[in-house]
Formats: sequence, structure tokens, C-alpha cells
Amino acid sequence: MTQNQQHASGASRQPMRVGVYVDGYNVYYGARDCCGRSTSGWRWLDVRALIENAITYQGQWNNAVIDRVVYCTARVDAATNPSAHADQDVYLKALLSTGAVDYIEYGNYVTRTKTGLLAVDGKDATGKHKAEVVTSKWPVVVRHSAGQPVRDARFMAKYLHFEEKGSDVNVASHLLLDVLTGSIDAAVVVSNDSDLAFPLRVARDRVPVATINPRGERPTAGSLQGQKSDGVGNHWWWKIKDKAYRRHQLPEPAGKYTKPAGW
Repeated sequence: MTQNQQHASGASRQPMRVGVYVDGYNVYYGARDCCGRSTSGWRWLDVRALIENAITYQGQWNNAVIDRVVYCTARVDAATNPSAHADQDVYLKALLSTGAVDYIEYGNYVTRTKTGLLAVDGKDATGKHKAEVVTSKWPVVVRHSAGQPVRDARFMAKYLHFEEKGSDVNVASHLLLDVLTGSIDAAVVVSNDSDLAFPLRVARDRVPVATINPRGERPTAGSLQGQKSDGVGNHWWWKIKDKAYRRHQLPEPAGKYTKPAGW
């Protein structure tokens, strides 16, 4: 049997070494979308258990064994959000101490000031959420020098913007490094970031790849989709729904680490 035939059937006699590459922020916001920001029971996620369940559920990869879980994230800035920083620190330590992940790769958490139009929450004609730009009207009315109201005048506001940078690059780098050095026989990428389209195409030419969408209530990005038979074949796609997040939580406590309040 050729290597490609082994990939296509998943029938190699040797264990199929699976590398798992997780975009931590993509997973966090995906879980928040699925489960609800104000709810508890989803943040203390056991990444390894979740992926093991997905592989078993799909049933396409015989003898699959997770060889490594690489978790890519960035540390929340302690100066601007000390409580979130502390909660995240406990979670990351719990992931490592329990073996839920094998390695954490850090990007950057960028804080900057941006300027934008002042807006408020509103709804469109169908009742869906829609941002409404604030214009000049009572009780705040903009007038020109002659005292006449300026119709539809808009307001600019400065706000503090938080942004994670580097997780997608780190996912792609670890994925391709492990694929091209022959360190793994299959890969699982947990992200719905369309920026990963190219590295995923390259990986699918060499090993079977599972693409898991953390935003289970939303469509998988079009550029991340493909055919099961692409490249070496035996690829699959999956979405994480709210029940899967809630069923795969770390133990409480996780070793010496206790789940943060409200999680």
C-alpha cells in the first residue's frame, strides 16, 4: 500500500499521529457566540477531550492518536484588564498541568486608541441587531455659527481597542512545520479564520486534515472549505456546538488550579 493509499483509507498499521492546532481567541469567541456571553459552563474548556471526541465521532481516521496539541493565543494586558488577565492565566496553567494542551504559542495583545462614529444599538425592520449612527437631534443638537441646526451632523468618538495579533500566523507556522518535517500523519485545525486558507491547502496535499469551525452557529469560511478527496484525501469538516463545549470541560479543580468565578 502506498503512503497516499494509507492516507485515503486511514488503514496504516501504525498509529496515525495527529497534530492539533488551535486558535485560542477564535475558539473563545466561537464558544461565546454559541453558549452566550453571560452564561457559565463553557470557558473551562478541555481542548484535548473535545478534539478526541470529534475524531471518534467522525470515525474516518483509524488508529488516530493525538500526538500534540498546540494552543495559540495572546496574554490579555494586565494593566488594562487585570481580572481577565488573572482568569486567563489560571486557565492557561490548568491546560498545561492537565495535559489538555502540550504547548502554548503566544502572539501579542495590542491595545490602541481608535476613532470612529458614535453609534448605539438598534434594530432593522426585521428586528435584527443593527448599529445606528448617532446624529444631531434633541437633546443634543449641533448648530452652526448663525444658530441654525446642522441636519444629520455626526459625532466622532475615541475608544480603546483591544486586538489579538499573531495566533493565525502561529497556527499556520506550527501546522506547516510539523507537516513538512513529517512529524505528524494528520492534522486538526481549530479555527474559522479565512487567513488560514493557503496553509490548509498546502497541508491537505500532504496529510489528511480536519478543519473544525469553533463558531458552530455560523457557516464555515468559504476559503476553508474543500473536498474530502483533495490532495491525499480523507479530510473532514466539523462544527462545535454549545453542547460540545459544555460537555468537555476540565475537572474542577484542575490539579491545583480552580476555575475562576462565573466560568
